[in-house]
Parts: sequence; C-alpha cells; structure tokens
Amino acid sequence: MNWDIDHLDLEAYLTRIGHDGPRDATPGTLRAVHRAHVTAIPFENLDAVLGRGVPIDLKSVQDKLVGGRRGGYCHEHNLLLAAALERLGFPVTRHLARIRLGRPHLPRSHAVLTVEAGGIRWLADAGFGGDGLVEPLPLADGAHAALGEWRWRLGRDGGFWVLHAGSAELYAFREDEPQYPSDFEMANHYVATHPRSPFVRHVLAQRTVLSPDGHAARVRVGDLGATTARELADALRDRIGITITEQDAAPLLSRLTG
Repeated sequence: MNWDIDHLDLEAYLTRIGHDGPRDATPGTLRAVHRAHVTAIPFENLDAVLGRGVPIDLKSVQDKLVGGRRGGYCHEHNLLLAAALERLGFPVTRHLARIRLGRPHLPRSHAVLTVEAGGIRWLADAGFGGDGLVEPLPLADGAHAALGEWRWRLGRDGGFWVLHAGSAELYAFREDEPQYPSDFEMANHYVATHPRSPFVRHVLAQRTVLSPDGHAARVRVGDLGATTARELADALRDRIGITITEQDAAPLLSRLTG
C-alpha cells in the first residue's frame, strides 16, 4: 500500500506541533508526539461546511494542517500523524472505525491508528474531536487513562475494540479488516459531502488546552459567543488557532446561529 509518506516534511511537522524531544521509536516518543499533535493542531470541519470538499492525499493534508496552520478532522489528522510516526520508525496500521455514541450500526467512517512501540500495540487517535484521546492507549482489554476529569477505557465487544470516554462508547473497530487508501477515500467522501453527514450539517471547531498544573480544557466554537462574522473570525484565530477570512466566517456564523 502506498501512503506517500516520503512526501511528508518531517521537520516542518515537528515544528508545527512543537515537538523538540527524542525521535526514537519508543512509547515515550509516541506519547509525546501524540499529545503535541492533539494540543497544537485544532479539530475542525470548516471546509466541509463551506462545500469545498476535503482532500486527504498527504500533500493536501500537509499543506493545510502544517503549512496553512489550519485544523482538520479524523482523516486529515490521523493520516498526517501516521506518516510522521512511520517516518520516525514506528510500525503503523491505519483502520476505519464505526462511530457509536448510542448508534452501533453506523458505517465505517472514522480513521484511527494502531502503532507498535515498546513491544506492544497502541491505539492512537489525534482526530476524534469531542472527547477523543489526548495520548495513545495500550491495545489491551481494560486499558484506561485519565487526564484531569477526563477518563478513557478500551474494551472488547466480540471481535471489536471499543473506545469509551466516561460512560459513552465513542467508536469500535476491528484489527482483522485491512484498510487501503481507496477505503479512506470512500469514507472521507461520505464524511465531507453527504448531505446527512454531521460534518456537512454542523460547524465543528475545537482546541485542546493543557496547562502545566494538569488542568485540561477544550475550547469549542459554540463557546465563542460571536455575533458577527468579524467576531467569529477573530475568535477562531485567537482562541482556537484557526485563521479564516471574514467572508468565510459569515456563512459559518449563519449555520451556527440558524
């Protein structure tokens, strides 16, 4: 399978996420890069709402999230993270998961990763948004993590791995279903263009903020309180880290308030 990882500018990516630590393929580096990615690159779907489509070839993703200092959603985040981890020497497998959130029979549309480090496999996911992971979890039944008030747990449901956040089931995926670039293209096309896709219908933008004292928070577009397009563009830039024009902010504000 050709994921075009040689097209990644690894130095630019590491600068973008602010990682200047070790680059060895160890669990410590995996955790550090994952956390840096989640806190540096926002989660957002603005191009899908604006009807522009969301290309997920590595060059386009890199141009947007690294060079353009924008955010993205799961396919963009995790395909970028996968390329960076592979360039750092980690074995990575890309998977498509079924979002649950009370609806267990949705299509496989969410991109996740499993990564080998330290002799074990890890679930890595920098692109769920909402209550998604900040650091990877060992791929083991009952594996759990906590950050401030946030709690995650990985469990089994038949042949599926299921990620829980608090009491909610976020998504489920199988290890034994190989996924190819064409599978991601199909899933991403649905997410970015189908009229019933939540990524077309709802404006989503979020930044994860961690403080040195362990406080964790997520700043979401619905919390910005903007009443004009200019206010929305300024708040997205200053509080979430996404720069868009006032012209683009106007239809987004209309969708938010409508």
